[in-house]
Amino acid sequence: MDGTTLELALFLLATFAGALVAGLSGFAFGLIASAIWLYILTPLQTATLIIAFGLIVQGYSVWKLRGALDWRKLWSFMAGAAFGVPVGVSVLTWANPAHVRMGVGAFLVLYSLYALLRPAIAPVKAGGALADAGIGFLNGVLGGITGLAGILVTIWCGLRGWPKDVQRTVFQPVAVAIFLMSALWIGAKGAITPDTIKLFLIGLPVLFAGTWAGLKLYGRLDEASFRRVVLVLLLVSGAVLII
Repeated sequence: MDGTTLELALFLLATFAGALVAGLSGFAFGLIASAIWLYILTPLQTATLIIAFGLIVQGYSVWKLRGALDWRKLWSFMAGAAFGVPVGVSVLTWANPAHVRMGVGAFLVLYSLYALLRPAIAPVKAGGALADAGIGFLNGVLGGITGLAGILVTIWCGLRGWPKDVQRTVFQPVAVAIFLMSALWIGAKGAITPDTIKLFLIGLPVLFAGTWAGLKLYGRLDEASFRRVVLVLLLVSGAVLII
């Protein structure tokens, strides 16, 4: 990004849109923002800013919902993710990320279409903490490969049939943990440049405004509307990955 007025405006617009959607749904900041960022920023800048802003958006949302956090649910997802993230990063050394993204995108499109066309899906009760840890592991692997920090846990929470507040207090803390692990990895590689730090600081006010607006809208959603919003965003996310 060379600092032109148009590019700066696009950067701020994408930041606001991503924060708004993340505040409303609890995820998808990176997918929304990167749709524009990748045209004006380098891939490394995009990934770094997604992680940095994602930590703030998700962290702020988790703080707002802190009273509803249930560590008995969270610990298994966190433990699985802790093992999954380094596996995902290692996979990047030999796998073709484009093929992985397309495969994940196809899965998201098929799942979201299926769930949208079938209004009622029986909640998954089996598996307990072990199944949750397995999903956390797979989500960590996916996060390490693609940067999608909460997609699989988001789907799993919906399949469990948990209320929307419970869902957010599970998949958002997991996303924060994965973003933090990724941030430490990128920092250790020395990949954070002064230009990226400058963009981060410029985008902060817009990020906070979008997050605030999204959380206000979230408070107006009932369970059915929240489910539809999540499924539509999963569908869009899958289509973006395929394209």
